[in-house]
Amino acid sequence: MSLSTLCYIEKDDAYLMLHRVKKKNDVNEGKWIGVGGHFEKNESPDECLVREVKEETGLTLLDYRFRGLVTFISDKGVTEYMCLYTADAYEGEMTSCDEGNLCWIKKEDLLELNLWEGDKIFLDLIRRDAPFFSLKLRYEGDNLMEAVLDGRDILTDFGGKIL
Repeated sequence: MSLSTLCYIEKDDAYLMLHRVKKKNDVNEGKWIGVGGHFEKNESPDECLVREVKEETGLTLLDYRFRGLVTFISDKGVTEYMCLYTADAYEGEMTSCDEGNLCWIKKEDLLELNLWEGDKIFLDLIRRDAPFFSLKLRYEGDNLMEAVLDGRDILTDFGGKIL
C-alpha cells in the first residue's frame, strides 16, 4: 500500500492545479491534479502535506484543512490511501515543478480539464463543503468502476450519476 497527500490550494476562486506532463512513467500523465505526494518515513499527514507543497510549488502553507481520506484501488498498481486537503493561506513565491506545469484554474472551469473521474467526485464534495468523508475509488485502467462514499456505493445508488 501507499500513503500520500493531495492539496487544492485556493486563491481568487481558483485552485492551483498541476498538469502532469513532465514525469516519466507517471500514472497521472496528462491529467490535472492538485499538489502533494508520498509520505516519507515517520511523517504525519500534515508534515507530508507541508513538505510536498513546498517541494512542488515553493509555497509554504499557513492554513489548511484535512477534508477526507480517499482510497484508490487500481488494477495497474498498489492501493493508495490519500489524505485530501484544501488550503487558503500560504507565503512565498511559486517556483516551477519538475512533475508538470502549475497553473491557477478557475473553479468553474475545472470540469473542462482532463481529470480523473473520481477526482470530480471529491472536488464536488469540497465545493459543497461536505463534512470529513471517506471515499473509495476503484479503477480498471482509466475507467472508474466503483465509488463508495462513507460506505455507500454512489455509482449504483444514484443510477450511474455520480452525485
